[in-house]
Amino acid sequence: MSAELNRIDLLTRYNETRAFSESFCLPLETEDYVVQTMPDVSPTKWHLAHTSWFFETFVLQQALPKYYTPDPQYAYLYNSYYNAIGDRHCRPRRGLLSRPTVDETYTYRAHVDQYMRQLLTECTDECFSQFADIVDLGIHHEQQHQELMVTDIKHVLGTNPLHPSYHSTDHVDKNLAHNTSFSNITVPLTWTQYRESIPCVGHEGGGFSFDNEGPRHRALVPDFAICDRPVTIGEYLDFITDGGYRRAEHWLSAGWNTVQENDWEAPLYWVKRDDEWFTYTMFGLRPVNRAEPVCHVSYFEADAFAQWFGGRLPTEFEWEFAARDQQPNGTFADSMEFHPQPVQSVQWFGSVWEWTRSQYSPYPGYATVDGALGEYNGKFMCNQFVLRGGSCATSRSHIRTTYRNFFAPESRWQFTGIRLAKDQS
Repeated sequence: MSAELNRIDLLTRYNETRAFSESFCLPLETEDYVVQTMPDVSPTKWHLAHTSWFFETFVLQQALPKYYTPDPQYAYLYNSYYNAIGDRHCRPRRGLLSRPTVDETYTYRAHVDQYMRQLLTECTDECFSQFADIVDLGIHHEQQHQELMVTDIKHVLGTNPLHPSYHSTDHVDKNLAHNTSFSNITVPLTWTQYRESIPCVGHEGGGFSFDNEGPRHRALVPDFAICDRPVTIGEYLDFITDGGYRRAEHWLSAGWNTVQENDWEAPLYWVKRDDEWFTYTMFGLRPVNRAEPVCHVSYFEADAFAQWFGGRLPTEFEWEFAARDQQPNGTFADSMEFHPQPVQSVQWFGSVWEWTRSQYSPYPGYATVDGALGEYNGKFMCNQFVLRGGSCATSRSHIRTTYRNFFAPESRWQFTGIRLAKDQS
């Protein structure tokens, strides 16, 4: 068990995390948003139930012999991908589930919360020691699903041609005023150079980390330079204007095929009206702001832009090495804005997840843990790329320098952006 964990802190974080998840759902009415728009998107109520199922399955059913589930069928409905646990409802059909209702989902969460609070308050020290780390994992797991709730809600609303707003009218008006107060002038790109080194990378222990962040090891990082901020919409517009989506020489073969098959001509959620680009945000459709980080781009688009610009994407080790002493100053989910604000002259963490050129693979000496929880990260280490830094849908307390997010190279519905690097001779 991690030395930092104690009952009061863990219970407090549990309660805060569970309440924050439910705050995302306040604008939603009953089943109105139970709509399937793509296989990777799940309804909000499914996320709320699945995170409860996680605590029920991996903690309560193991720690409390007399615990009972409100409905045994929930084990089938809310198992995401844990083969060791049993069969599950297929992911692409989650959006077709009109039952259980939203009210029934909240009742299920309240049931799990009641027993979790009882466990954390009353269990023996031996029991707490046995399950504290799993509860901690469950809290971070729920934070991951908070981010997915935001991106999934945005995808459901953003693919609606009416472009409805997630926020209330007052919140939208305040955001529009906030947005127009910023200049569209982009902060110039600056580069920081680093000499060749062999730093230690990966989580060094102490505090929480996912298993894919270790073991800590040394990695060769040759001479390189990296930008001090993410790429902006203005810079990406120059790529589009220069025919970036029509010039095959900038693209990986698989990326070019994806562009052709899907008729891409701009990032996800961009709409062209009267020769002007607009983008869908959680506040509705609005003109693009050249000073904001470009987001909702795939790995293929990020790599093509870097090639066009004359640079490249950083490796995950270059990114971690450069970010090791940086302070988080981007936009996070805590603000409930769910949209990246214009970039600063130096900006790290938050606003947009940043693609790296590193394939998502195990670190030297990595081994999955025994049991079903061993399926958490390890089995996805194939055909995906690592992203670093967190986004405007990530809780500030959830990010750290060693955090390894990962997605398939064609994925765009997350708040994914670009940071440039280049070789130094």
